[in-house]
Amino acid sequence: MFSISNKSIDINNLKQQVDNPQSGGFVSFEGWVRNHNCTADTPRKAVLELHYEAHEKLALQVGNAIIDAAMQKFDINAACCCHRVGRLQVGDVAIWIGVSADHRQAAFAACEYILNQTKATVPIWKNEFYRDGESGWVEAKP
Repeated sequence: MFSISNKSIDINNLKQQVDNPQSGGFVSFEGWVRNHNCTADTPRKAVLELHYEAHEKLALQVGNAIIDAAMQKFDINAACCCHRVGRLQVGDVAIWIGVSADHRQAAFAACEYILNQTKATVPIWKNEFYRDGESGWVEAKP
């Protein structure tokens, strides 16, 4: 399941969604808002906050298709991903992915696949707000 939240991500609830007694491995990824920008083509700037925007209906369709593809491509038992939208502060969780599988290798591979596909194809946009008063949209790169 892929979801979008305008509130803090409830990691415990999401983890319960992928809990499976058949699974011997569980992998999760948390993407946090960092206190600086991280693009190679611009000078490092101090980040105060981020604003994420999404085309929600399309984002849910694309995101759920990514989860479905991961379920088919990898030998996993369950997967979910939640992405925040709205205003986020430094340290907030912006994206959470959880995958359970019989074996850890499949869970790791599926988690990385979901993250990369989400960043590359889901219509969610990030606007960074900097300490110097400027802001800038950030191009997603897997």
